[in-house]
Amino acid sequence: MLANLLIGLREGLEAALIIGILAAYLIKIDRRDALPKMWLGVGIAALISTIVGIMLGTGVAQLEGPPEQILAGSLSFLAVALVTWMVFWMAKTARNLKGHLESDIDKNLAGNGWGLMFVAFLAVGREGIETALFIWAAATATGEKVLPTIGAIVGLAVAALLGWLIFKGMVRLNLSKFFTWSGAFLIIVAAGVLSYGIHEWQEAGLLPGDASKAFNVSGVIPSDSWYGVILRGTIGFTPEMSWLQVIGWIGFAAIVLTLFLRQMKAKTPAK
Repeated sequence: MLANLLIGLREGLEAALIIGILAAYLIKIDRRDALPKMWLGVGIAALISTIVGIMLGTGVAQLEGPPEQILAGSLSFLAVALVTWMVFWMAKTARNLKGHLESDIDKNLAGNGWGLMFVAFLAVGREGIETALFIWAAATATGEKVLPTIGAIVGLAVAALLGWLIFKGMVRLNLSKFFTWSGAFLIIVAAGVLSYGIHEWQEAGLLPGDASKAFNVSGVIPSDSWYGVILRGTIGFTPEMSWLQVIGWIGFAAIVLTLFLRQMKAKTPAK
């Protein structure tokens, strides 16, 4: 639940900031008439993202055996790739995001302004589909459905509220620190999702080493205990893991987290 709450909060806040930038610029250049088209693009993007999330939740659940394991593992790897790209993309473009979006508005606002709908749709839709896929992957890795879904909804709701308060100037948030810490945590969550994907492919026979276990601490940390559920839902830890899972988790977290923190440090101005 905690992991999906943070995913919903971070991704939702990114989408809210994008919407806020678009709306504020339209108001600034006195094109309030284009706001309905912007909201139409946002609405379509939200609808498609919701449909993608529902299809993931219902479609994969109908499969059994190797087909389900192969698809679940493949989607987990895709989710890891997308969230990793998103974390680095945000770290790279955060400072220039406002200028980039305003430039897109200027290019697409000519004439009847319908091009703005596509700007809003693409900007928010990308975030929405990434969020739906990663939330599904993180929830599937925990083996739970209800609590992760509640966590994601709460995170998105808080993000929407924060986005509105920031837009109104009622709240100031250090976005640099927020995206740094949340990005680091998402990388850890992604390492757990990667480990889950490896496990699914091992069970399907696509990867070797399923019988070669690195440890089995189920006697100390039962998988159904409250702390076992928390560990599985946040860092992807399970009481029994293969060597390939452990190597994948440690290797991914160490390499990606190091690169991410170096990039964030390089962007921090010297005092």
